[in-house]
Amino acid sequence: MTSTETWRLSATELQRRYHAGDLTPTTVARACLARLEAVNPTINAVIARRDAAFLAEAEAATRRYREGRPLSAIDGIPLTVKDSLYTADLPTSWGCPALRDHRTGQDELSVGRARAAGALIIGKTNVPEFALEGYTANPIHGATGNPWNPALTPGGSTGGGVAACAAGIAPLAIGQDGGGSIRRPASHTGLVGLKPSLSAVPREHVLPSLLLDFEVIGPLARTVADVRLLFEVMRGPADVDRSSLAAAQAAAGTKAGAALRILYVERFGSAPLDPQIAASVGAAVEQLAALGHSVETGPLPLDLDFYAEAWPQIGQIGLAQLFEQHPEWAAQASPKYLEMAAKGRALPGARLWRILEQVKALRRQVAAVYRQVDVIVLPSAAALPWPAHEAYPTHIDGQEVGPRGHAVYTGWVNAAGLPGLAVPCAPSREGLPIGLQMVGAYGSDDRLLELGAQFEAAAPWAHRWPSL
Repeated sequence: MTSTETWRLSATELQRRYHAGDLTPTTVARACLARLEAVNPTINAVIARRDAAFLAEAEAATRRYREGRPLSAIDGIPLTVKDSLYTADLPTSWGCPALRDHRTGQDELSVGRARAAGALIIGKTNVPEFALEGYTANPIHGATGNPWNPALTPGGSTGGGVAACAAGIAPLAIGQDGGGSIRRPASHTGLVGLKPSLSAVPREHVLPSLLLDFEVIGPLARTVADVRLLFEVMRGPADVDRSSLAAAQAAAGTKAGAALRILYVERFGSAPLDPQIAASVGAAVEQLAALGHSVETGPLPLDLDFYAEAWPQIGQIGLAQLFEQHPEWAAQASPKYLEMAAKGRALPGARLWRILEQVKALRRQVAAVYRQVDVIVLPSAAALPWPAHEAYPTHIDGQEVGPRGHAVYTGWVNAAGLPGLAVPCAPSREGLPIGLQMVGAYGSDDRLLELGAQFEAAAPWAHRWPSL
């Protein structure tokens, strides 16, 4: 492999070569910048860069390895950061014209942990406006394309992050998932993405939440091992986020198991599912059974009917509160978000209280479910990637669907506070990526990563590259 192809290497392989002295962070940083120059004009994934600081930090990491004192397992590893997370030295626009140059001079806690561990931040990645939708386009930076077909979307809202990682701009990405925004984009681009248990990655220095406490920070990469590397750096309790103390306790109490009880949920009632996704995920579930796990197929043993109405209302209420707090942001927001906020203002306070009670009830119910099963497996998304400038597919398997038709499998996981791991399975006939998600009990993030690594090792379709 030539030096110009080092962008293809995984984070774990880079770490190995750094320690062996076969490769330096400086060489890798230059290769990643060259790759960014080559592919970003086509996919529009990275929307803010820090080239000079990136190269200077790579030189510092190179010196640390030469002296035998790397800071961590991700020292000298390039990564991207989603443009809904604060970074001390770059603006965080959130896809909003009013925030084009928004700076706080702070890192989101997880970004700060990665930076302190020596990770090399190459830049920020594109999001939809307010990071509220399942595709990636906004009035400032435009649309992001899928590396497997740039005319199609990589999904959202971590669309820029997955596109950059899948295209080889950086082996790691820090994403955010409030209703599937890590797992669905990962499935659309052939990546591994972890939505951790609620507060497993603590939060501080954040944009206002639009989705209650559903939004969590998680890693994306091309392999399970790489996802674990970044997760280990970002996770762990912090006193500024008291719920992270409970998350750490739950993780410590979760036992690994060789043979797991897996429930495969192919469909949510009458909601349509693309037949190619159904076939691919079904074959992957057979592979899990062949690995020695006990697999049963059936419906999700939870009543989620209230979410059909409640889910859009949560975002509407969140926007209404945001625009009340920041009217100057509302002044430049796109009309559809103003309409959403108007609907939120019209809802009574009792409605939000009822939603919060329903969320608490769901979290009690899932605890009972996971006394009977260890992992629930579902498709990550109900649809294959659609045109990049369209917010959502209007039809799936010939059936008309609304804005969340493609996203039915993911939001409940956020509401329940559970960990979900997206892993790629066999691609479509057109070569488009397809993914499944493994959902575990609260705190069972490590168990999911172990299962994902086992599945990945037996998967002949792992580690494909788009032809950009």
